[in-house]
This record gives sequence, structure tokens and C-alpha cells, in this order.
Amino acid sequence: MIALEYKLKGKAQQYRIIDDMIRTAQFVRNKALRYWIDNQGVKLIDIYKQCAIMAKEFEWARKLNSMARQASAERAIFAVQRFFANCKAKKPGKKGYPQFKKHTRSVEYKTSGWKLSADKRCLTFTDGFAAGTFKLVGSRDLHFYA
Repeated sequence: MIALEYKLKGKAQQYRIIDDMIRTAQFVRNKALRYWIDNQGVKLIDIYKQCAIMAKEFEWARKLNSMARQASAERAIFAVQRFFANCKAKKPGKKGYPQFKKHTRSVEYKTSGWKLSADKRCLTFTDGFAAGTFKLVGSRDLHFYA
């Protein structure tokens, strides 16, 4: 898997929308962690189902792309799995019990919720937040990647 990071150049209103997207992803992650704490032993598929229920319950959470919601929930479950792996390996020191996040700085869009322009210089978010089109600022040329 290749992960490329770019800065997005946009307007102040667009940045506020991105902040809302990040806060929503943080909410989903924290809700998934709370669901795991209340129901120990749940699997990843149960957390995915909880994401769908969450989207029905909170209208503003429905705006976030479904794959982005699931990626945020995955982060919570992976933190739980990492904690248990550290305990099983008897890692010295703190084991890293999963914490609720207060200051999240990212939201993960995997394959949907965004569209790259034909010239591969602009990115448009197509989910319910409708953040608009951003110019990509980075050091790598995207024409080399399919």
C-alpha cells in the first residue's frame, strides 16, 4: 500500500468544514471505544454495525462517508487489540490501555468520499459535508500513480 500525504489549499470556510469532519471522526472513534468498554468481547463486524446505527441516530454523523466512519471505528478496535497484544507479550511498563481522544488531527478516507480531478492537481470531497475542491500541494507528481 502506498500512502501519499499532501497539503490541501482552500478557503477558510472549507477548513472549518474539514474541522467538522475531523471532529465527527473523533466522535465515531470515541463512541466505538465506549461501545467496546460496555460490551467486552465484541468483534469488528459488531463495531461496523454500530457505525450504521450511529449514522441513523445522529444526522451530522451521517454526513461523514461510511468508509471514513468505519476507518475511525477500526482505529479504536486496533488500539484495543494492540493493548491486549502488549499484555500477552508481557511488555514492560505501561501497556497502552485505549484512551478517548480529545485532540484528533485527521480523518481517513480510503476509496470513497473523494474524487481526484483529471489533471490530478485538485481533490474534491463528495460526502455529505460537501467541503468542495482543494488544490493539492506536495512534492510528488500523481501522474505516475494509477
